[in-house]
Amino acid sequence: MDSAENIARLLVVLGGTYTILGMLFAAAFVTRGIDRLDPAARGARWSFRLLILPASALLWPLLLRRWATGQQAPPRERNAHDRAAAASPLEDRA
Repeated sequence: MDSAENIARLLVVLGGTYTILGMLFAAAFVTRGIDRLDPAARGARWSFRLLILPASALLWPLLLRRWATGQQAPPRERNAHDRAAAASPLEDRA
C-alpha cells in the first residue's frame, strides 16, 4: 500500500468519526442542550432546531465545551479594535 493511500484512508476514517460524533452530539444538543446554553432558545420550534442541526454537528467540540462548563455567553473577543475603543477618551455614541 502506498503511503498516500494510507493517509487518505486515515483522513476518511477521521472525517467519518468526526461526522458521526457530531451528528450524535447535535441530536442531543438540539433536543436538550440548546435550552441550557441559550435562554432565548427555550421553547423554540422544531424548525429552528432543524435549522441549527448542521452547524451543531460541525461545531460540536466548541458547543460541547460550552455545554459542559455551563457557559451561556461566548467569551469576549479581545482584538486591536476592542482595545482601541476601550482606550478612547470619547464617550459611547451608540
